Amino acid sequence: MLPEYLKVGREEFGQGTPVKVRILGDMASIGLDMAETLKAEIVAADREGRGATFIIPVGPVEQYPLLANTLNTERISCRNVVFIGMDEYLTDDDAWVPESHLLSFRAYLNRKFYDLLDPALAPPPDHRVFPDPRDLAAVPRLIAARAGVDACFGGIGITGHIAFNEPPEPGEPMSVETFAALPTRVLSLTRETRTINSVTVGGELAVIPRRAVTVGMQEILGARRLRLYCNRPWQSAVVRRVLHGPITAACPASLMRRHPDAMLTVADYVAAPPDIRLR
Repeated sequence: MLPEYLKVGREEFGQGTPVKVRILGDMASIGLDMAETLKAEIVAADREGRGATFIIPVGPVEQYPLLANTLNTERISCRNVVFIGMDEYLTDDDAWVPESHLLSFRAYLNRKFYDLLDPALAPPPDHRVFPDPRDLAAVPRLIAARAGVDACFGGIGITGHIAFNEPPEPGEPMSVETFAALPTRVLSLTRETRTINSVTVGGELAVIPRRAVTVGMQEILGARRLRLYCNRPWQSAVVRRVLHGPITAACPASLMRRHPDAMLTVADYVAAPPDIRLR
């Protein structure tokens, strides 16, 4: 009765796909690897005489204090690096939630990354970017001016979404090509996304905003490298759908299988088959 992709065992996990799949240890190992990968990208771009350009998530999040500590210790400058936050919650009238909002992604990155950096090494304020609901073309303009995104980092949501690129609603078919071309935009969050996000903040659905702004699939898939990380136990099923189910707009992250340089890194318990039974 289960879909075939849910029957994929740990040994077969990721086999037969163009995505490079890595299985690490616990949640801490995921954060450390992501921090080290970001650092390596910064250093590599600097050796080429330029600043790196990234799209980065708030989720996973464990990497940011680790990265700040490494950059400070090794005196690696981010003055020329541009960090584009994937998404942000909006108010009901489609403005950014204020940074005083307990769930503000902008405030979180300030607390857990930018404010931890030595000011001499930190990116200037105009290099700390989030998609703006008042100017949705700003991120694409910036990416074009920077000659593209070096790497897009992120996670995978409960609906298979990357950033807040939600799948089409049931009964609203959309081709893979159309979905892949979706730009930075404002949208309503699905009930599924709001519900799983509420689990990480005490389980109260009412506190999760209904609207958000997100970088588009167009910007994400246009990055030279796509690096997704999964460290939550509930992701065991959705990563199998992403890698071994159909490539479809109904599972946005499945489109990573069309990217020329995509890698998925998961914790060992995410690579384990989901235990779908009543207990």
